[in-house]
Amino acid sequence: MAFTAQDVKALREMTGVGMMDCKKALTESDGDMDKAVEWLREKGLAAAQKKAGRIAAEGVAYAEVTDGVGVVIEVNAETDFVAKNELFTDFVKGVAKVVALENPADLEALLAAKYPGGELTVEQVQQEKVLVIGENIKVRRFMRYEGGLSVPYVHMGGRIGVIVNMDVAPELEGKPELIELGKDLAMQIAAMNPGYLDKSTVPAEVIDGEKSILMAQINEDPKNASKPENIKEKMIIGRINKFYDENCLMQQQFVKRPEDKISVEKHVAQISKSLGGKIEIKAFTRFEKGEGIEKKQENFAEEIAKLVQ
Repeated sequence: MAFTAQDVKALREMTGVGMMDCKKALTESDGDMDKAVEWLREKGLAAAQKKAGRIAAEGVAYAEVTDGVGVVIEVNAETDFVAKNELFTDFVKGVAKVVALENPADLEALLAAKYPGGELTVEQVQQEKVLVIGENIKVRRFMRYEGGLSVPYVHMGGRIGVIVNMDVAPELEGKPELIELGKDLAMQIAAMNPGYLDKSTVPAEVIDGEKSILMAQINEDPKNASKPENIKEKMIIGRINKFYDENCLMQQQFVKRPEDKISVEKHVAQISKSLGGKIEIKAFTRFEKGEGIEKKQENFAEEIAKLVQ
């Protein structure tokens, strides 16, 4: 019996299993949907999908450079214990290499790409790890930098992963001072979590929103509400500059030289001058494991009650 792309999609929606496995199941079952579901269960893929419903908010954020390509990824698991499992960490490193070498357009393309060392896709290997390790595992997101100099940093064993990408003059390539600079900035990004690279990259609507909030605060303050509008405007400019200092990497105080009270921007300029060549910080990405994922809160007494029922 022939089957269509809609059949593959329907089987995926029914089981939650990946498209390639659904297609294979229908091929092996001659297009029979019920037999295809049975085939998936026999292969253990349906069992993997039961685990896939559980919340995976632990895991690791990982960063590395492969053949000059910078990659930072987040792969989630259910518990911090599994995140330290060698099978899990090897999988994470394998996925990072796929991102570097295959340049997938998005997460779907990454999952469909071949995993190193075999014919299985990343998604199929992910499902295998779910079955072997016994927890839900998910590749969540990635960022890739090709060109320039990328410097990776992993904080606290995978709690935070950072990539800093720099554009440097050819004559500076290979200088150890550049790697040190990249590491210093990556550690700053991990610790201070800037939202933007530079004040010029902050969207206008964000600044407009901040100005509206600040004006409302000024007008609510009895000491400032009666001040002339031009004075209020100057107050807002001062507070916007403070916003830049707190939220933009290049305007932040460089934390490794607190006694100098120098900005990251000025520190980079000094390193550039001392080495005699251009250094431009082009971009960065910071992933913190589990950020934005709502973790399930279990009541311990209820959990014990479930086990003894």
